[in-house]
Amino acid sequence: MGKEISVYNLADGVTDEQYREHAKNIKGPFLESLPSVRKFELVRIKGAVTGESPYTYVGILHVDNLDEFYQRDVPSQQFQEFLKEVMPMIKQEGHHMMYGEEIY
Repeated sequence: MGKEISVYNLADGVTDEQYREHAKNIKGPFLESLPSVRKFELVRIKGAVTGESPYTYVGILHVDNLDEFYQRDVPSQQFQEFLKEVMPMIKQEGHHMMYGEEIY
């Protein structure tokens, strides 16, 4: 199973409450409706074991096949419209998206 992992902070002016509502009502349901997505998880970071975390949010997208996700779902008009809505809520500086395959 593939994973896409995003680490980020919210854009200036976006509150945790606003983002939480958006995630529950729009982001999560939309992502989980995509054909290649199995599950979406959003974690709000409360602290770090050592030091401080530079990120407030971690999004984990569980996909059946990364190639299908990036070739079919991401280019779709629905997904591109979704990005236009959600990306302004995320601070672009320091935002990282990674992907890989589950080992264990």
